[in-house]
Amino acid sequence: MQQAADILAFWNSCRGLRPDWQHADFPMPEAWGFGADPAMADRLGALVVAGIKTATCSALWEYEHDNSPLPLVGDLGIVIDGCGAPLCLIETTDVRVQTFEDVPADFAYAEGEDDRTLASWRAAHWDFFAAFLPRIGRVPARDMPLVCERFAVLAVA
Repeated sequence: MQQAADILAFWNSCRGLRPDWQHADFPMPEAWGFGADPAMADRLGALVVAGIKTATCSALWEYEHDNSPLPLVGDLGIVIDGCGAPLCLIETTDVRVQTFEDVPADFAYAEGEDDRTLASWRAAHWDFFAAFLPRIGRVPARDMPLVCERFAVLAVA
């Protein structure tokens, strides 16, 4: 319960950043953590707050499996840590669907993880998708479509 109150309080503190957010009917952005577990949410969230992580990706198959819409430029999100506390407000600045093998080195660098090289990005993400995708009936492939999203931090909690 406290996390929900903290997230709402953080959002209310951000509403003054843009005039259209001050309207009573402007919805609070979704709050979510990066990664698959609380420790990953803590680690990746800290990279976002530090300005190191400015991109993320997901398998397009996950969106299809969940019947979820793809992110759009201008979408807002409240990034939370592994305990559900708000860390920052981000805005999507670019979205591209591309295959795993076509992800460029500058995107891997923008994800901000490990040594920020394309080789380490591919190894870590292959392992992540190999563990995650079977849960939705898929297996990783070099031509699997990924939703590659870039974002900017607008406010830090």
